[in-house]
Amino acid sequence: MDKEQLLKELTDAMVTCKKDQIDAAVAKAQEGGLSSVEIVDGLAAGMTVIGDYFERGKLFLPHVMMAASAMQSAVDGLDLGSDAEGATDVKKKKVIVNATVEGDVHDIGKSIVSTMLQSSGFVVHDLGRDVPTKNIVDAVKEHDADMVGLSALMTTTLNAQKEVIDALIASGIRDNVKVMVGGAPATQVWADKIGADCYAENASEAVVKAKELL
Repeated sequence: MDKEQLLKELTDAMVTCKKDQIDAAVAKAQEGGLSSVEIVDGLAAGMTVIGDYFERGKLFLPHVMMAASAMQSAVDGLDLGSDAEGATDVKKKKVIVNATVEGDVHDIGKSIVSTMLQSSGFVVHDLGRDVPTKNIVDAVKEHDADMVGLSALMTTTLNAQKEVIDALIASGIRDNVKVMVGGAPATQVWADKIGADCYAENASEAVVKAKELL
């Protein structure tokens, strides 16, 4: 079986959201000679489709979370570090801190973003939801992060994204870290206004923007 067909089977398996089918597709891809990097690419393509289906109401949250969990399990079982291509070596060295800002308890969208970023080769530290600004800045320092992703799902918590950027500036590390913002009330106009480096509308776009910036 050729590489394109194996990649398609990985993508199709992801879209089923079933762990056993995903694991079987990964095993078949390994037997077929696909590298760990290529397998992750195939799985990530499926996760992109799932994200699109979710946004269009064709799949629901339980399916997305099952798929994300199964994908993470599959990726954890791959030896990305020793892959001959080394194609993701640079990406794996790029560190991203993700958090839902203080006062906001919405976590699902940000968790999907974290999973897709990690599956795309980034090192992701997900701080969870309702995270105080100080904790986010401290995590950026601790992990020497290249990017921080800030999620806000309510208009009332949107300004906390600006507060984090202001705190990064006050700490003298703003120039060392890219800032991505997202969430239902966020827009590109808002990102420009508060001095963020980019805005991502969904998880797939977040991966694209992170790759462009890092």
